[in-house]
Amino acid sequence: MKTEKYKILLVDDDETLCALLSEFLQAEGFEVETLHTGDAATERLLQSDEFDTVVLDIMMPGMSGLDVLRSVRAKRQVPILMLTGRGDDIDRIVGLEMGADDYLGKPCNPRELSARIKAIIRRTENSLGNGLDTKPIVHTQLHGIELDTGTRTALVNNTPLPLTSAEFNALSLLMTRAGQTISKQDMTQEVLNRPLEAYDRAMDVHISRIRQKLSSEGINDVIKSIRGVGYQMLTEQQPSQSDN
Repeated sequence: MKTEKYKILLVDDDETLCALLSEFLQAEGFEVETLHTGDAATERLLQSDEFDTVVLDIMMPGMSGLDVLRSVRAKRQVPILMLTGRGDDIDRIVGLEMGADDYLGKPCNPRELSARIKAIIRRTENSLGNGLDTKPIVHTQLHGIELDTGTRTALVNNTPLPLTSAEFNALSLLMTRAGQTISKQDMTQEVLNRPLEAYDRAMDVHISRIRQKLSSEGINDVIKSIRGVGYQMLTEQQPSQSDN
């Protein structure tokens, strides 16, 4: 566990909201930097890797949060939590598809925002071997996929596979429990460090992105959807098949 404060970049054009959230997060022990335009956020994030988490509003004038996400994800894998309007399911799904780690609806409860940030940081630290409840380093190979939880690297037939933090954790969970069906509730808790919520599509989108990335490397139909339950990574003894 690092000894200095965790640094959060909070990006929202609502300066009053930023001030309120920043005050609360600082009281929670975070160091917070605020920006109010997408252009400024993109420039800051592409120049620095000092932030532990980014909280990014989708709806901003000029360069939107989705534009920022697209630009940053091309260069950096810093964890990003998107702030979306209540009920804006399309924006939430699009954000996840573009590489956001999680989302939270606005207006948000500052305490819930803090809890989500802590969950993201805890997930990242544990996966990097820096958390208090550090897990042993695991090197897993299956279907030509190689994962190393110590270095947080993923390879497909010796070619690097770029994954976000949530995607890496989801794929690692599926591979280490290959042949077993893992419920969406369990995956959400273990991968995102939070309970599954009503109408929560986050895990579905993360799995979809993993499938797309594996498919681009010639690996298809190794993650099976178990209707109404969750997901299963096929073992190498099980025949690959399309989802039901």
